[in-house]
Amino acid sequence: MDRRSFIAGTGGALAATTVLGSTAHAAPPPQAGNKVRFNVISDIQGDLGDFGKALDDLARINPGSAGLGIAGDITPRGYDFEYAAVKSTLDKHAHPKEVAWAIGNHEFYVPKWRDPDTLAQETWPNGTTEDSLFRSFFDFAGRNTIFAEHSFGGIPVLSIGTERYSHYHDPKLWDEVWISDQQFNWLEQRLDHWARWRKPVMVLTHHPLPNTVSGTHNKLYLNDYLQSDRLLGILGRHRDVFLFSGHTHWNLELSDWVVRRVVPGTGNLEGFTVVNTGAIQVGWQDDGKGGEVSLGGAFNQGLQVEVDARNVVIMARDFTTGTWLKQITIPLHNDS
Repeated sequence: MDRRSFIAGTGGALAATTVLGSTAHAAPPPQAGNKVRFNVISDIQGDLGDFGKALDDLARINPGSAGLGIAGDITPRGYDFEYAAVKSTLDKHAHPKEVAWAIGNHEFYVPKWRDPDTLAQETWPNGTTEDSLFRSFFDFAGRNTIFAEHSFGGIPVLSIGTERYSHYHDPKLWDEVWISDQQFNWLEQRLDHWARWRKPVMVLTHHPLPNTVSGTHNKLYLNDYLQSDRLLGILGRHRDVFLFSGHTHWNLELSDWVVRRVVPGTGNLEGFTVVNTGAIQVGWQDDGKGGEVSLGGAFNQGLQVEVDARNVVIMARDFTTGTWLKQITIPLHNDS
């Protein structure tokens, strides 16, 4: 069965998106005392070999990393032993002390299986409770909420994600993201707080917002959020918010890997920045028919982010070849 087979339709928001120009770069700029450098990856999905390669490459290029953000699909299905395998791999490789985890749709796929070796989608949920899936994530991430705030060298990093697995609540839905009033209010308060301090904020979420980065104009990704308008309305007010999303596995070499999203009615005519995180596991691309096809072969990509007083520099990395793919510099607005 195709990995997209459980995506169903709901409404999305209309907004203007601007593709930002970028340039290839041979090596990152030198680390300076007033700069904070960290990394963001996503979509491990059981590919622990590539996960280890990515960690090794990140340790080489950024040995003093202030943190590692992982934007969901930590596991292939959400079994406790799969979480344990991710932790074991992490522990075997050098990595930053501060790690921020966001939940993904693959963390909810245990109910499709009668046991770890027997796929049984016709008898979903096969005795698995929704609560047990969240408990497994909480135990692994070391917290008791889906949303959380970390500090990467003084840079606020907010993880957000679904608080329901939708198919337990509506048989017509599957992976769609539902966010509570509590999470929305928390997100709004934290963004407002850091805006008063004139600090950029990094937001990690697994599912991409519609009509933003690569792949999200495809019908497969237009309805990932049940409340996309509300989320866009909160994010869209802040010029120095950077939203990192995974899920699509689309190539970071595409021109719309980073975009500015303007949300009408927010009063922010410059929009906020949205960034594709690539993927550790296999890549996908448009099939020319409104769907996708696997890229096949080696695929293992992620990001490096550098923040100083005036700019955020985002660099796309190929962990397989150990090369930089792209770089973009985005000016901050903290002096106005």
